Amino acid sequence: MRGRARWLRHWETVGLLCPARDSAGRRRYGEADLVRVAVILRAKEAGLGLDTIRALTAATEPADRRDILRREAETLRSRIAAARDSLALVECALGCEHDDLTRCPHYRRRVAPECREEGSGAG
Repeated sequence: MRGRARWLRHWETVGLLCPARDSAGRRRYGEADLVRVAVILRAKEAGLGLDTIRALTAATEPADRRDILRREAETLRSRIAAARDSLALVECALGCEHDDLTRCPHYRRRVAPECREEGSGAG
């Protein structure tokens, strides 16, 4: 629980949470705060940073929120494409029977775009 309390305090510091305080100054989290914590946790699981989460939760105009979400969706699509490419490379290597992976024609075709990019500036 100690780590979670630290997260809550940090989120409060960066403006994501604003819990009520009792007369002794202790934080009192209400239902709205609990929902906000759930939103923050889920957004972080989706790969959103705290700045983006803050912008989303602060956006009062649906169009602003959609703009933020569109940018995040594009970022996620790029990350997913990169992860798929990485998985394909790993699976290609797993299927290789060559002693030297770099001599495998199949694997070399997989990495050829990177080799062309690296070699294009040399001269």
